[in-house]
Amino acid sequence: MPAQTASSDNEAGAAEAARPRAVALVGPYGSGKTSLFESLMAAAGAPIRRSGDAKGRTMSMELTVGHCRFKGDPWSIVDCPGSIEFCYETSAALTAVDIAVVVCEPAPERALTVAPILKELDERGIPHLLFVNKVETLSGRVRDTLAALQQHSKYPLVLRQVPMREADGVVGYVDVVSERAYRYRKGEASELVKMPAQMRDREGEAREALVEVLADHDDGLLEKILEEVELSPGEIFEHLRKDQQEGTIVETLLGTAQLDHGVRRLWKALRHGGPDPLLTAERRGIEPAGEPLLQTFKTVYAAHAGKLSYARIWRGPVRDGSGFGATRVGGIYRMTGGEMTKIAQAEAGEIVALARLEGVATGVVLGPGGPIAGADFPTPPPVYALTVAPHDRKDDVKLSAALHRLIEEDPSLGLVQDRETGETVLTGQGEIHLNAAFDRLGRASGLTLATRTPQVAFKETIRRSVQQHARLKRQTGGHGQFADVKLAIEPLGRGDGFRFTDKVVGGAVPRQYIPAVGEAAAEAARKGPLGFPVVDLGVTLLDGTYHSVDSSDMAFKTAARMAMTEGLAKADPVLLEPIDHVSVRVPTSYTPTAQRILTTRRGQILGYAEKPGWSGWDEVEALVPAVELHDLIIELRSASMGLGSYTHRFDHLAEARGRAAERIQHAALNGK
Repeated sequence: MPAQTASSDNEAGAAEAARPRAVALVGPYGSGKTSLFESLMAAAGAPIRRSGDAKGRTMSMELTVGHCRFKGDPWSIVDCPGSIEFCYETSAALTAVDIAVVVCEPAPERALTVAPILKELDERGIPHLLFVNKVETLSGRVRDTLAALQQHSKYPLVLRQVPMREADGVVGYVDVVSERAYRYRKGEASELVKMPAQMRDREGEAREALVEVLADHDDGLLEKILEEVELSPGEIFEHLRKDQQEGTIVETLLGTAQLDHGVRRLWKALRHGGPDPLLTAERRGIEPAGEPLLQTFKTVYAAHAGKLSYARIWRGPVRDGSGFGATRVGGIYRMTGGEMTKIAQAEAGEIVALARLEGVATGVVLGPGGPIAGADFPTPPPVYALTVAPHDRKDDVKLSAALHRLIEEDPSLGLVQDRETGETVLTGQGEIHLNAAFDRLGRASGLTLATRTPQVAFKETIRRSVQQHARLKRQTGGHGQFADVKLAIEPLGRGDGFRFTDKVVGGAVPRQYIPAVGEAAAEAARKGPLGFPVVDLGVTLLDGTYHSVDSSDMAFKTAARMAMTEGLAKADPVLLEPIDHVSVRVPTSYTPTAQRILTTRRGQILGYAEKPGWSGWDEVEALVPAVELHDLIIELRSASMGLGSYTHRFDHLAEARGRAAERIQHAALNGK
């Protein structure tokens, strides 16, 4: 019987894969990855505590690893966060797996949210399956969902199952390869049933479409199709398995993770289509033979275990106590049933947590001699920032150590010590990302923290030239203090900085005192009448007088500062704000929205064009005041299904406009 042939071929294929394999569950926020993680673990006989009702779940903010066995094969499952704000964790996890399961919702209009994930998998050459979750909510045709998703995938999405419907909605599926029908049963394997007559035509169409795609990758199969040779389920399955392992097609399955529907069928697809770790290592350029080799992809500091480095073992075994250069493994742990279990050694292919790999950063490839290579996954540029400080200043040193440990755990966070404002600034991928980081920081350090929006590094300059005279004359016991200077203060061109010139003639100011005047003028320019550094400023020493006994460097510095303070206030001071060059990336349908958002933030649109290599996405270029960028990412994502992102860099200084500038200038000039 054809169905029996497929089954036996399945088992033959499975027998080859005995090494530990790893799969990552990826997908947008709300797609149901955590439900699928729990359901896969339960179906493999390694249940973990359910998170409860899906509607009441909070967002996953960090990846979770689970170990289990399905049909005797060892697996590591990595549940990745769905929010774009935690995309670094996903990118890191993808480095460590053989295959990924992209979890998505069945509504075609939600397909766009999957686009960045499919794009990353395609670019990195990672084989992946597609699991259309919450299939009970499917109101239209599954082929429409697939067509919407196909726009964002480099490789063909092939439908392995056709939904079987009744009045209550989707109640099961027909397997396109075996041509068998199955009815879903909550918490159990699907029940084999007779295929409804009305399903035969649709199943035949899907089977024909699948075979045509497979024939594109095999000339022998194409010949059989042209000669109208009937293909057995076993033949189709073998071609499907080969192409899926090579990552040239994307097998698409249906189900509802919360109800355990379709989960065992997904397990079988992973078991037969998931590449062997040796194939994954070969794709990564790693030789199969040699000394132990591993790569870290996540670092955590646990309350009792200390530093833990999650790692994929590419070559093994790795034993407790094994040395890797200057560091030594201080414990090996598997994650089973939500608990960490200590083991003596880890085999090639396993994902484990290694204790006390001091000095080993996230992403490092590690051999017995030490680090071999750094991380090969990108760190996204920062898009949001907040300052951080302890409530008690005596805790500054403790906070500094805790911050560096936090960034070791999550390299997508950045730490900036702003010299101009004196603030400690933590940067990251969004408001939720930073709030989660501060919560973790507070719990780990025991400190009470204060956070706020970072100050923008305003500058100021002057609009007109002035001449200012200042005299210092003080008489005390002994030597007095005397200095007399006349300065010309003038605006320079934008970007010319500070310039001091000496035009004294006839020795009115002795040469030894002139450098002191220049130094004092530069120091006075660090804080102008509006309270900010003065830039693009020229100061010329025109004249002065001195006293042979009472004059000194200090006296001339004091006189110069007096002249600068009075002169700058008369020179029509004006506030300057930094203008950034901003590049916004959004799907084409949101390009007008992005332009509107930038315009309302006083942005000057420079133009837009299709993002290179991203069909259906645009990049909008604009010049935007830096003061308008703090919460730009929040509005941008809110208006674009969470997909919008941007990068920015300083471009130039310009006269400040708007309410913020008016408020600052008014307060400064009125002494408030």
